[in-house]
Order: sequence, then structure tokens, then C-alpha cells
Amino acid sequence: MISLETLAVVMAVAYLLLAIRQNIWCWFCAGISTAIYVWLTYVAKLYMDTALQVFYFAMAVYGWYVWTSGRHDGQEKAVVRWPLATHAIALTAIFASGGLSGYMLDTRTDAAFPYLDALTTWGAVWATFLVARKVLENWWYWLVIDAVYVFLYWSRDLKSTAGLFVFYIVLVPIGLVSWSRSMRAQTA
Repeated sequence: MISLETLAVVMAVAYLLLAIRQNIWCWFCAGISTAIYVWLTYVAKLYMDTALQVFYFAMAVYGWYVWTSGRHDGQEKAVVRWPLATHAIALTAIFASGGLSGYMLDTRTDAAFPYLDALTTWGAVWATFLVARKVLENWWYWLVIDAVYVFLYWSRDLKSTAGLFVFYIVLVPIGLVSWSRSMRAQTA
């Protein structure tokens, strides 16, 4: 019998592989994976990550909508880049929100790694939004976020999930190259 964590990991891998290929079914796989992770992260006392999983589920619906509505003449929504200033503002907001959320978790709950949990959560919220909008720079955010998640999940005895994030780190450059090629082809 397959464990819930294993099923969540399999669906998360399917999500990322399909996202790299810009296949809309990535959002379906994301929905299943995140629904399972809501429970798993709650049990692991990663409360910000639990909230993040709920957000991911909503983003799976949103991503499906954006990628479907972004099609023109049978073409997929184009990959785009956003200005550095936008990312600077986003990073400032991530650190401010992460610091505040981390403090609240640290002083009011039994959360494990409250500041890391909060920072990765707010970073992942932004990065997921960028994936849904097909913004190329999402891959750079994921590289950092996934590295921190390896530590968080391993330390909370979610070994399969930690392995998943190691796999994500390996796939990030592949996604970056694939989306970059797609962007160049779309502008050519």
C-alpha cells in the first residue's frame, strides 16, 4: 500500500515535470499533491507550510484558469520576464512578511523552525504566483526555496519529501533552460 507522503511526492514530481513542459495538467497534479500535504505539514507542525499548501491548492485552480485563458489562436500563454524592480519589491515584502510571521509563530505556537517556515512560505507564495503567470524568474526563487525546504522536511522526519526537494533542485536548471528557450522562440 502506498503511503500518503509517497502519493503526494509522486503527484508533486508529476506537477514539476509537466510545468517544465508547460503542460496545463501540471495544475491537476498540484491540486492532488497539495491536498495531501495540508494534512502532512499540519502533523509535522509546519503551520505556515500548512497554510501554504492551502494556498497552493487555490493556485492550482488559478494556474489552470490563467493558462487556459492565456491561450490565443491555439497558442499557449507566453513566458515573460518581469523587471528587477518588481523582484526587489517582492523580496522586501517576503522578508518583512516572513519576519513578522516568524515572530508570531515563535512567540505564540509550538511551530518548528518558525522563521524559516515563514520565509519559505512567503517566498513560495510569490514563486507560485510567478509560475501561474509564466514569469521566467520563478525558477531562481525556487532554487533557494527548495534548498531550505530540504533542511526543513528532513529535520521534521519527512524524508521522502526532503528527497522530493532535492529532485526539485536538480530540475530547476532544466526548467529555467526550457522556459528560456520557449520565451526566445515566442519572441522570434
